[in-house]
Amino acid sequence: MLNYFLIKNEAMNKIEFSNKVVQETGALTSYARYFTRDPENASDLVQDTLLKAFSYYNKFREGTNLQAWLYTILKNTFINYYRRKVKTNSLIVKSEALSSSDLYMSSLRNQAEGKFVMKDIEYALSKLSEEYYYPFTMYYEGYKYHEIAEQFQIPIGTVKTRIHMARQQLKKTLKPYAKAADRKV
Repeated sequence: MLNYFLIKNEAMNKIEFSNKVVQETGALTSYARYFTRDPENASDLVQDTLLKAFSYYNKFREGTNLQAWLYTILKNTFINYYRRKVKTNSLIVKSEALSSSDLYMSSLRNQAEGKFVMKDIEYALSKLSEEYYYPFTMYYEGYKYHEIAEQFQIPIGTVKTRIHMARQQLKKTLKPYAKAADRKV
């Protein structure tokens, strides 16, 4: 009987939490537009933020400023998206800065070449074992080491090792692209 009361009370708290979060949607949308400068991207950012807020409901502490907590999630989601976008654009590029000749060469490439490259990357990822694939893809998507460690309940050192090993395997599989990039320089 006591367990039923605790479960019912917890469910009610989740409902109250959900209602309070939904009430903040308008303010979150305005804040998201500040970052994205685009209504559609702002809407996506808010949706991602709400999803994370509901997923991490158990991390929210009673008495904490809900709006500030949600703003922090939104800001971090935006930053992680930006990092992920930067990593996506630099997965194959070896140099830190792009020269004007790099930009010129990339403008000459067509979409078919890009599709072949993406297929090769997807193939290389599919060759990774699950213990390397999941931590690597989470890191690539912008998750921090400690978040990945919590997700899989493993030490941070293990997460770093698995991500490193995944990178090494990907470099080995995608070596022809590195050689081609060296020839173009």
